[in-house]
Amino acid sequence: MAEIEREAMEYDVVIVGAGPAGLSAAIRLKQLDADLQVVVLEKGSEVGAHILSGAVLDPCGLNALIPDWKEKGAPLNVEVKEDNFLMLGEAGQVRIPNFPMPPLMNNHGNYIVSMGNVCRWMAEQAEEMGVEIFPGMACSELVYGDNGEVKGVVAGEFGKNPDGTPGPAYEPGMELHGKYVFLSEGVRGSLSKEVIAKYGLSDGKEPQKYGVGMKEIWEIDPAKHKEGTVTHTMGWPLGSNAGGGSFIYHLDNNQVYVGFVVHLNYKNPHLFPYMEFQRFKHHPVVADLLKGGKRVAYGARAITEGGWQSMPKLVAPGVALLGCSAGMVNVPRIKGNHNAMLSGKAAAEAAFDAIKAERSGDELTAYEADVRDGAIGKDLKMVRNVKPMWSKWGLTASLALGGLDMWTNNLFGFSFFGTLGHGKNDAQSTEEASKHKPIDYPKPDGVLSFDRLTNVSFSMTNHEESQPCHLRLGNEDTPISVNLPKFAEPAQRYCPAGVYEVVEKDGKPEFVVNFQNCVHCKTCDIKDPSQNITWTTPQGGDGPNYPNM
Repeated sequence: MAEIEREAMEYDVVIVGAGPAGLSAAIRLKQLDADLQVVVLEKGSEVGAHILSGAVLDPCGLNALIPDWKEKGAPLNVEVKEDNFLMLGEAGQVRIPNFPMPPLMNNHGNYIVSMGNVCRWMAEQAEEMGVEIFPGMACSELVYGDNGEVKGVVAGEFGKNPDGTPGPAYEPGMELHGKYVFLSEGVRGSLSKEVIAKYGLSDGKEPQKYGVGMKEIWEIDPAKHKEGTVTHTMGWPLGSNAGGGSFIYHLDNNQVYVGFVVHLNYKNPHLFPYMEFQRFKHHPVVADLLKGGKRVAYGARAITEGGWQSMPKLVAPGVALLGCSAGMVNVPRIKGNHNAMLSGKAAAEAAFDAIKAERSGDELTAYEADVRDGAIGKDLKMVRNVKPMWSKWGLTASLALGGLDMWTNNLFGFSFFGTLGHGKNDAQSTEEASKHKPIDYPKPDGVLSFDRLTNVSFSMTNHEESQPCHLRLGNEDTPISVNLPKFAEPAQRYCPAGVYEVVEKDGKPEFVVNFQNCVHCKTCDIKDPSQNITWTTPQGGDGPNYPNM
């Protein structure tokens, strides 16, 4: 599409993604200089539409950015009152006491929130300051300058035919140029992937690791609702099949967030993460809580889990990676929003200094230093060995050794273990199906557990069917010729939205991609054992429309 002519608009800073990182950057830029021209481009139909989060917010990032957030009406209304950690067996549970846990694991002082609503509020603050925010504007391409620097993005391209050619209602979109471009796309963003590969930002780093997080909102019996209660579980139903765990958060209005995370480095291609989540809700502790209630929303999203040792270089000429685009989640805390906000603030400060010095298109090295030497680096370094310990030695050993490691890091600033590596990426961790037994999952009962397509309808996802499929196969034969005989084609199972199917046509298996179901979790881009699927940005406004996730 290089021959297409587009209009261009000039800004000081172009920000891709209206999540907590991008909005924090926009707000901080305007705090520093009200005259800076700042634009935020959001692919969701509205700010917050694509935000899915664990939803317990450490307010340290917000405190640093907007100290008077309470007076300004930020939607942080439910403070954590009770913190529970449970180890589940098939029929029972053991509570892990709080006192042996390092202080960083304490949730008191944190808030159970809808991050979608927090981002909507942050967008209001940004717009009041003069930030231009354009929802429904997917960024499909990067624009490079004469010296190889990133100088902007293409946004708002609509109306392509399924084969990728311009259709009758084609709109070429616009180029938005900036002295600096911030990528705050969230996990496994397509533009961030391009930048990381083009500039070798992950060279010398450990492979990034991921989990898939699935979440439902339930309205439950008021008699069972305990506003401010946070519960995390480990163990059943995953057992030795995979790492992961759950969260149950009681927010206001008799609602609870019920979530389940499966680490994507699991070996058995027969594992079905979505069905593990559905099975989990039948545990007596969870079933009793949900009985008589109703599910009102569903969503899924990949989570970065590599931590400190997997975080790529954060800057290249003209561009910076913010928040989950770089992988700033603290895995044992299941929290990344605070670091996303802090990263946005740090990037804004570095860009402000650069623009004030009449620089543009270079590397914001001050941002890199701020992240690695400041609060974010401290947060991630302290827990850097928990994930590799879990992967190498299993849940029980990681609880003991990981706890010890976090304590020594917290008290003395060092680790007996140094910095452990992750080894393989998650796609390489998948073993051949012949080495594992299929797993028999109970059929969803339609009361506590649901089939994927029914649940996808509760994500309000929507895609214009006449557009090109945004899930691109490197080789169209690979799913049937390689993945099916070798791995029992795990795309049928690892996708939490039922996008991929193997059907029989004329007596032969055929791979079907139902991209209309996609909730933009990016799991296929990560877990496909042949690395044959690439998630790309669909038209702006398409995808899930989460209400209060």
